[in-house]
Amino acid sequence: MNSSYKKIQVEPIADALGAEISGVDLSNLDSDSYEEIRRAFRQYSVIFFRDQALSPDQHVSFAERWGKININRFFKPLDTHPKIATVIKEPDQIMNIGAAWHTDHSYDQIPAMGSILVAREVPPSGGDTHFSSMYKAFEALSPGLKKMLGSLSAWHSSRHAFGKMGQSGDNKGDDRLGNSELATQDALHPVIIAHPETGRKALYVNADFTVKFDGWTEQESKPLLEYLYAHGRRTEFTCRFQWQKHSIAIWDNRATWHSAANDYQGYRRVMHRITLDGVPLVAGAAAQ
Repeated sequence: MNSSYKKIQVEPIADALGAEISGVDLSNLDSDSYEEIRRAFRQYSVIFFRDQALSPDQHVSFAERWGKININRFFKPLDTHPKIATVIKEPDQIMNIGAAWHTDHSYDQIPAMGSILVAREVPPSGGDTHFSSMYKAFEALSPGLKKMLGSLSAWHSSRHAFGKMGQSGDNKGDDRLGNSELATQDALHPVIIAHPETGRKALYVNADFTVKFDGWTEQESKPLLEYLYAHGRRTEFTCRFQWQKHSIAIWDNRATWHSAANDYQGYRRVMHRITLDGVPLVAGAAAQ
């Protein structure tokens, strides 16, 4: 238990990142408790809550305390609340959403700050989400590689994931995703960023949306990107969260990757996600 918090109880769940927070009702949150939650978010990069039966209205109200909501273009929205994206897997569906390690909205010119995911329906077992610290991933790189990556930027795109090519094959006819014609986003970001709130340096590429290094071809970029993807998911950088109904996770898209396990065939899983606007990313100066 982290005793530096007075209004909330904070229990780290792994050495690299992640903490479970208790002793608080997110539907009736005083300002001091909220500020401590924000501090825990900065400290642990991903925070978790149990037994928070937020209504969709309360989910939206809580998210708006953090910042402006970024309405997802491609996920099917909740019918009654267009600011909430639904992340669903039905019992007869083989593929889940979010299985590859990634960070949300890196294809945007100003990437998302964070995401708030609420568990509405979970399988009896399986469906955990894994998170990885991109602070730790950066820190474990060699000095030479840090220096080289610190001079690079990389292109991120929504086209291959959510465009017509991404919504074909195994995903064809899947009504969980849509608006493929809107998948036109391309964004250039530093490979090593300085986190806008903590100042810590973090690796900022991901397997879902990063296409290539700026000034390199995709073929030239692939070996180094594949190395960074394998490096970033090393076990010692990760934590794992086992969902229950009414659990909530809030993660920092500037400092983490996440991956949803697809190990619950024949069961339904329903999650509600709100994504939050961020600020422009800047390079981690002298990335060493």
